[in-house]
Amino acid sequence: MTNTALPTPSSLADHDWFFCGIGGSGMLPLALILRGKGARVAGSDRSRDQGRTPEKFAWLEACGFSLFPQDGTGISSPDQILVASAAVEDTVPEVVRARELGCARMSRAELLSALFNTAPVGVAVGGTSGKSTVTGMTGWILTYAGRDPTIMNGAVMKNFVAPDAPFASARVGKGEAFVSEVDESDGSIALYNPAIAVLNNVSLDHKSLEELRELFGDFLARADTAVVNADDPESLALIGRAGRAVTFGISSEADISVEHGSIAEGPTSIGATVIDRRDASRHPLTLKIPGRHNLANALAAVAAANAAGLSVAEAVASLVGFEGLARRFDIVGTSASGVTVIDDFGHNPEKVGATLSTLKAHPGRVIAFFQPHGYGPLRQMGAELAEVMARTLDANDISVLCDPVYFGGTVDRSVGSERIVDLIRSHGGKAEYIAERTDCATRIAQLARPGDRVVIMGARDDTLSAFARDLLQAL
Repeated sequence: MTNTALPTPSSLADHDWFFCGIGGSGMLPLALILRGKGARVAGSDRSRDQGRTPEKFAWLEACGFSLFPQDGTGISSPDQILVASAAVEDTVPEVVRARELGCARMSRAELLSALFNTAPVGVAVGGTSGKSTVTGMTGWILTYAGRDPTIMNGAVMKNFVAPDAPFASARVGKGEAFVSEVDESDGSIALYNPAIAVLNNVSLDHKSLEELRELFGDFLARADTAVVNADDPESLALIGRAGRAVTFGISSEADISVEHGSIAEGPTSIGATVIDRRDASRHPLTLKIPGRHNLANALAAVAAANAAGLSVAEAVASLVGFEGLARRFDIVGTSASGVTVIDDFGHNPEKVGATLSTLKAHPGRVIAFFQPHGYGPLRQMGAELAEVMARTLDANDISVLCDPVYFGGTVDRSVGSERIVDLIRSHGGKAEYIAERTDCATRIAQLARPGDRVVIMGARDDTLSAFARDLLQAL
């Protein structure tokens, strides 16, 4: 196979595309955008073959996507372009068949960046945490303002969910703006040339801090305008790489900030008075989602929308209608016995810490279930994750961990969740390791009592949402 440049936007409909792993959180919205531009798109997915989330794949077929088993049968012509993550192994049948036929291959990031870089106003949202929420907020602000943006997100955006779009992680618009979260974990953030670059934070996740500083610094340098979190020392230290910069932050004297003492936190909401220090104007903000991290996300989105030409007042006012994202502090429900179940994407130290801090800002015991999103990431950040869980929760709370998610492959599985449980305990926290997820549900049902909040955390596994719903029913 050979790499190929993306065809011009006007010729997309003349090409046949095949997505390997079409149901993934990064692949599905890209496939939706490409098809929305008139291209012919087919795909396969190991999850579909294994019977996971059948409703998602039934919806894709109803939308006109041709789906195949992941056995190579979907690759039938040398004219097809294979879209596959750089992490997809060469032994995957689609990759083998595409090589045999001489098909061109593009990575997900290569295709997305090529689409993104053709947009007149590209808004790229980067950082270790908060990317999906800031992307969703910025996209919603621009949509509400009538800018008709295209939005590429790694999470379902509740504002765009409809009976015919239950998995709305993308929006295809005709306006000039293209809003997308961009990933640093594989280094592909280097492919994007944004008009506006948002940097939420820089912290340990998939790469070392040294690598992240270089990637994010270059990211800011390529943008016309950089939107930088002044509350995060690592991000602020990179502001010198930016040509023009706008800062945001809660606790700092940032350009876009909040009035001291104005923050009002509720269990499911947060509000504050936003200050634009460039003109001293003040704007009341109310969010339907909780947590100071989401207040910071909102400031980032306001700054990004302002850089794209909207007034701060207009951007702030529109956020009262922002409904949030699926699996981002997503309240599944409260049982008859008074136990609330929350579904959350928290999977690295910063995300998990933000979710747990939001829960601990209000009364009630926390039972934190965590399914690590892979053995590799667990080795990379397990010690920091354990420290965050032990420090944020108190003596009445408990963490329950199952084995990391594993769908096959050659990854080293010698070190798993039991190590994290030992580390949580060494820091003074309460934690239990139960290998099987179904057994964790049984244990949580035994532990739960009225007033508890049970949070289900993890990434790269769509079945966690079903697990959360089933747990609520069991309670």
